[in-house]
Amino acid sequence: MLTGSGALDPVASFSMTDFSKVTILGGGLLGGSLALALPLLENPPAVRLWARRSETVTEAEKLGIPGVTSDLSTAVRDADLIILAVPVGAMTSLVEKSLAAGVSTNCLFTDVGSVKSAPHQTVGTLLADRGIPFIGSHPMAGSEKNGLSAARADLFQNAACLLTNDQQIANPLVEALDRFWRSIGCRNSWMDAADHDRLVARISHLPHILAASGARICLEQPADGKFGGGGLRDTTRVAGGNPEMWAEILLENRSALLAPLRETLSDLSEILASLEKGDHEMTRQWLATAKQRRDTLNPLR
Repeated sequence: MLTGSGALDPVASFSMTDFSKVTILGGGLLGGSLALALPLLENPPAVRLWARRSETVTEAEKLGIPGVTSDLSTAVRDADLIILAVPVGAMTSLVEKSLAAGVSTNCLFTDVGSVKSAPHQTVGTLLADRGIPFIGSHPMAGSEKNGLSAARADLFQNAACLLTNDQQIANPLVEALDRFWRSIGCRNSWMDAADHDRLVARISHLPHILAASGARICLEQPADGKFGGGGLRDTTRVAGGNPEMWAEILLENRSALLAPLRETLSDLSEILASLEKGDHEMTRQWLATAKQRRDTLNPLR
């Protein structure tokens, strides 16, 4: 149950009594990885994976993913958990089509989008009008790679999963979804959608902008990259992500991104001023603050 602080008490591991039929809508990195991970559970649910393109269906079948289909009616029939693993901008249309295809009113919808205010305002409201619950999910398990070819069953191991319940769905479903994500290795935290979007603006979306800027400036002459070492690769790695997907993410979360982006410009002005002055101590302090904060970061998975 929920504690007074809003955190979840420890609960038992996921079982089919929570969700016996799980449908994943979207055959990209996260959707494909979920479809690979769930059958490996001790008490796995029946899993269906829907993909719009027949080529993706064929690729998923070659990977041994069960229940793959491009037929939406087949995918959503009798599902008690539907996971939207498509771009946030595509969710509303897909939910409308899913409802027309015959979604059960006993079904819970969640998503894996990297912003949360927009899905709650659109998908959450649309489903609430039909008496169908929606809870937001954001497993922080993506990478610069995308598509089904990058999917792997262990993608969610020790990944943070940020969950949002702005529609105020009742505790039994909240607890069941919490168990679901923890069963595949996630570390869950609950917050409201606005807090989520402010958080990921700083820890995910701004870092992508910084990596992209680094790639743009450092590799102005692409041939210079052959002389670069680990620092260049590490700091620009996520800039290799899909530009179309990331443009959508940044624009969807632009209201939360503006303040930290302005802070970044101000911070860069500080190091610029210290270098222009030739001030060693000012430069050292700027770097020391960065090191101190970086040292608090837990090792990644």
